[in-house]
Amino acid sequence: MTRAVLAGVDIGGTTTQVVLCDPALGVLDRVGVPTPAADGGAAMVGAALDAVRLLLGRTPARLLGVGVGAAGVVDARAGRVLVASDSFRGWAGFAVTAAVEEALGVPAFLDNDVNAFLRGEATAGSVAGAPHVLGLTLGTGVGGALWLDGRLYGGPHGAAGEIGHVPGFGDLPCTCGGRGHLETLASGRAIAARYADRAGVPLTAREVAEAAAAGDVHAVGVYAEAGAAVARALLVTAGLLDVTTVVVGGGVSRSWALLEHSIHAALTAEPPVSGHPIGVRPSGLGVDAVAIGAAARARAELGPVTERVAEIRQA
Repeated sequence: MTRAVLAGVDIGGTTTQVVLCDPALGVLDRVGVPTPAADGGAAMVGAALDAVRLLLGRTPARLLGVGVGAAGVVDARAGRVLVASDSFRGWAGFAVTAAVEEALGVPAFLDNDVNAFLRGEATAGSVAGAPHVLGLTLGTGVGGALWLDGRLYGGPHGAAGEIGHVPGFGDLPCTCGGRGHLETLASGRAIAARYADRAGVPLTAREVAEAAAAGDVHAVGVYAEAGAAVARALLVTAGLLDVTTVVVGGGVSRSWALLEHSIHAALTAEPPVSGHPIGVRPSGLGVDAVAIGAAARARAELGPVTERVAEIRQA
C-alpha cells in the first residue's frame, strides 16, 4: 500500500525547512534549502516546492496536503501574505496556497510562522498535550502566539499573543516604529546592538553568546537583561490570561543556558498572582518546529482524510 504523507514547509528569511510527515506527524524525511528572499514570492515558493518534490522522490508516497509557515502577517483563511519585512522582496500580497495547490494538486494551508511553531510544539513537541500555552520565538525579532483550550487563539484581528511588541520594556526604539518593546532587549538583533553599546565591538548574537560562555562580562550582562525582560513578559501574560506554561524557540533560544538563570531568578522573585509557578521549556522540535506545526495545520484541516489513513495503516 502506498504510504500517505503530509508536507510541512517553513519559509524563513535565510532557510526554508521542509519535512515529510506521516499522519501521526512522525518525520519521515527533511531538508533545508536557502530561501531566495531577494528574488520574490514566486521564487521563494518555487524553492519550497522543489524541496517537497525532492523529498517525495526520496520517499515515494501519496501527498495528502501541504502546510506552510511563513514569516510576516498572513491571512490564513485566504492563504496570502499581507505584510512582510523589507528582507523579503515581493512577498507581501503573494498568494501562497494558490501557488502550492496549482503546482502539487493537493490542498495547502498557510499560517504565520510563530503560530505554526506553537502548533507544532503543542501537538508534538515539548508542551504536547498542554491545554494553555504561550509560545515565544526569540529570533531576529520576537514573536508570540497563544494556545488556549487546546487550540490556537488568534484573537479578533489575528494578533493575539504578540507580546514582543507590547511596550513597557524601557525606551529603546523598536524596528516596528514603537519604543520600549520586548523585542528591543530579547531579539537577536537587540542582543547584538546592546553588546555593541556596552563593549564597543560589533558581534552577532551568536558571537555574543560565545563571548558570554567565555566569561565576557558585557555579553553575560546583555543575556541577563534579555532573560529578565522575557520573564517580565511571561508574568504579564500570566497575570492577564492565567497562562503559566511557556515554550520558547527561535535562534536566540539555542543559547538557553545563558537565558535560563535570569528568567527563573525573575520568576522566583515575583511569582504570578495565581500562585502557580510559570513553567518555561525550550523547543522540543528545534529547527523542525514550524514545519511540523504547518503539517499539523494541514492534518487538522484534512481531519477525516488523515484519520481514515491512520486507521487503515493500523489495521
